[in-house]
Amino acid sequence: MSTAESPETAGQQSHAPRRLPAAVLWDMDGTLVDTEPYWIRAETELIESYGGTWTHEDALEMVGKGLWDSAAIIQAKGVELSADEIVHRLTSEVRTQIEQYGAPWRPGALELLRAAREAGIRAALVTMSIRSMAQDVVDAAGFDAFDLLVTGDEVAEPKPHPAAYLKAADELGVDIADCIAIEDSVTGVTSAHRAGAIVIGVPNVVSLHDAPTDVLLPSLTEIDVDGLIRLASERAAGTAAAENVEKERA
Repeated sequence: MSTAESPETAGQQSHAPRRLPAAVLWDMDGTLVDTEPYWIRAETELIESYGGTWTHEDALEMVGKGLWDSAAIIQAKGVELSADEIVHRLTSEVRTQIEQYGAPWRPGALELLRAAREAGIRAALVTMSIRSMAQDVVDAAGFDAFDLLVTGDEVAEPKPHPAAYLKAADELGVDIADCIAIEDSVTGVTSAHRAGAIVIGVPNVVSLHDAPTDVLLPSLTEIDVDGLIRLASERAAGTAAAENVEKERA
C-alpha cells in the first residue's frame, strides 16, 4: 500500500538533519518524458500491420514492462517477427517520433532534474528502453543531466525485478537506501521499492493508488530540491533510530 502525501507535505522541511540524497534515479518513459503515446502508436501500427487489433487496455498493460517482455505479448497478437526485430521496430518508430515532435518533457521533470544537479545531487537514468533511445532523450535535455544510464538492453531482469535499480546504485558507488527513485508505473515503482530506494510515484497513464510508493504526487511541479532533501533526511533519521533500537536490544 502506498503512503500518499500531499504536495505541500512533500516539499516541507522536517526536523531531521538535512542530508542530500545519494542520487536521484529517474525512470524515463512516462516519468521524465511523456513518450507513452509514441509507444502506443508504434505498437498499434505494428500489430495492425499483421491484421491484429490493439486496444487502449492492451496498451496500458504494457506500461513499464521490459521491451523483450512486451515483444512476447506482441508476438502473441500474431506479429511474426523475432523479439529482437519487434524491439528494433518499436524503438525505431518511437525515436522517429521524438525526432519529429520532440521529447515531450513531463511537467516539472526537467526543472527538478536541473535543480537537483545544480544542488550537487548525482543522477542516473534507469529505463527499460534501449541505450540508443535513452541517449536521444538525454541529449535533448541540453545539459549534463546524468552521471549514469542503466538501460533495458543492459540488465538480465527487467522491471519489476530490482536489478536495474541495484545496478545503478552499485555503479554510482552509493547505498540504494539513500537514493530516491522517481517512477510513473506500477512495474517501475515495484522495482524501485524492491531494490530499497525511497520511491516517489508520479502517475501518468496508469494509477499508482495501490503501488508501494513513499510519496505519491500528481506532478513533479509539486516537489523541489528541499522536498528531495527532506525525504532523504527522514529516511536517514529513521534508519539511525532503528539501528539504535537494535543496539539497545543487543
